[in-house]
Amino acid sequence: MEFSSIPASTKQIHFYKYQGAGNDFILLDNRNQEYSALSYQQIALLCDRRFGIGADGFMLLEKHENYPFCMSFFNSDGMPGSMCGNGGRCICAFAKDLGIVGDTMFKFWSSDGEHEGTILSKLGNQYLVRLKMRDVSLYAKQEGNEIYLIDSGSPHYISFVEDCDSIDVVKEGKKIRFSKDFPHGVNVNFVEQQASGLKVRTYERGVEDETFSCGTGVTASSMAFVLKENFGTGHHTVNLSTKGGNLQVDFLLNQAPASVLKSLPVDENPVPRHFKTQHNMVFSQVHLEGLATFVFEGDIQINL
Repeated sequence: MEFSSIPASTKQIHFYKYQGAGNDFILLDNRNQEYSALSYQQIALLCDRRFGIGADGFMLLEKHENYPFCMSFFNSDGMPGSMCGNGGRCICAFAKDLGIVGDTMFKFWSSDGEHEGTILSKLGNQYLVRLKMRDVSLYAKQEGNEIYLIDSGSPHYISFVEDCDSIDVVKEGKKIRFSKDFPHGVNVNFVEQQASGLKVRTYERGVEDETFSCGTGVTASSMAFVLKENFGTGHHTVNLSTKGGNLQVDFLLNQAPASVLKSLPVDENPVPRHFKTQHNMVFSQVHLEGLATFVFEGDIQINL
């Protein structure tokens, strides 16, 4: 039996694992830029659940001249990703564990701009984290159906269904994610209305599978729900259940000022012809709240 040669050099990485409602992440402290040269193949290997640590996503906590830290997010395929809500909550807990931030509100930078995080409480290895998401002033609705497109930091397709447990999320989600309607891909959410709130199942691009929860997905689903039910302007709070746990989203919905009433894409994808773009309302003071849990830390060697 022959074995492949052992690589000439390896690099040891000290990692941390966190999860938010079952959405799990590998985090590295990269304030000294020790891990800046990691390739997308190496990141993908670290996220692999058989040959690596295993995670839905990968994050570097980095320095920023104007904020306590910067969040750099990568999907589990190793490619740079858009904003991740659960990842944002987990990196807030990570920054707290590193002693970078306190319990009060703090700001940090991510791919879609400035965010605010607050550590509301801690019990053991669990943090209750409140994360301010970006404002949303544009969305689209499919004509004749209760299907919405909302970019809440990442682009989301939201479909309201009678029973989301009866949906083959991977099969149906993949069809939509790779549809010609979305040349840059889209996250797909199947949403069921329940007496206590919403039940959400999400197929995530970049992971190319169903995840146990998706922070930007439940945020977009909450917005779509309020639009669908015509709840009107004012403050709204929506409780959500996912495979991995419970989350809460709250926001203000108001008439959009004239300054935002202009034709813009809903997200990085062109709006499909069978969707109608709407921009008469604006979602502001958007917050995602839930538990972020430290799982474990360790060391792993990767080949160079």
